[in-house]
Amino acid sequence: MAAVTGRTPADAAAPLVDAHHHLWDLSVRDQDWITGPELAPLRRDFLIDEFERTARAGGVDASVLVQTVCVAAETPELLAVAAAGELVAGVVGWTDLTAPGIADTLAELRQLPGGAALVGLRHQVQGEPDPRWLLRPEVLRGLRQVAAAGLVYDLVLLPEQLPAAIEAAKALPELTFVLDHLAKPPIATGELRPWAERITALAALPNTVCKLSGLVTEADWSGCWSSADLRPYADTVLRAFGPERLMFGSDWPVCTLAADYPQVLDIARELTSALGPDERAAVFGGTAVRTYGLPDPAAR
Repeated sequence: MAAVTGRTPADAAAPLVDAHHHLWDLSVRDQDWITGPELAPLRRDFLIDEFERTARAGGVDASVLVQTVCVAAETPELLAVAAAGELVAGVVGWTDLTAPGIADTLAELRQLPGGAALVGLRHQVQGEPDPRWLLRPEVLRGLRQVAAAGLVYDLVLLPEQLPAAIEAAKALPELTFVLDHLAKPPIATGELRPWAERITALAALPNTVCKLSGLVTEADWSGCWSSADLRPYADTVLRAFGPERLMFGSDWPVCTLAADYPQVLDIARELTSALGPDERAAVFGGTAVRTYGLPDPAAR
């Protein structure tokens, strides 16, 4: 792995937001996606106390907690975490987009402890066998309700599902779509096309934003990799979205399969080192605050 870079004084002056991390308690609910020997290190509890120690040590001022399973009961639990502490400023939860009563469900979630922290929804589109799942009429109806509620929609999907995401974003200009993990590009093989062309097409739509997240685990993390392996993909999204529509996310604890928290932060800083101070401030905080409508981290 390449040598990492430290936080500059200019970086230190701006709030740092981790726009993408997870938590889970296996005694409450299994994470059935954690299977096989490669993912075995994740088969334990990852709770808010551990994340807060880790993130605060890295200088993080606020975070966005993101769902991991398509289970309705998880979202109130994540909102309760936000209500109980100061670090989690936003929650991206889950509810059934296709349910007729989704508008009522969203209103009810906002009345729960921590409900004001609900900033978006997500579904594991990457696990849907239909590559055009996002364009199903019942899904589009649900997405319109997400927009009407003033929430954003996180996209966790694979490169082959990007064309449907592009069509959905075109069909719903009133909804902001946030692309998680750059749509999981094939970093381990070094391929850029057709992923890069699809990313550029998505970024051409003004209602789209991208997270600089999940890169280390798309590299060949079982072997030897460096930030140079990630750079072509980071450069692609920087060119396509620009720093004003790009936000840093650690993807903790999934990232720990390939790199620890300080390494993930430093790699992100290295990949954005050519940016000016204001541009870095956007990537590492400003874009997340604006996109998700988070409270000002400096005032927390």
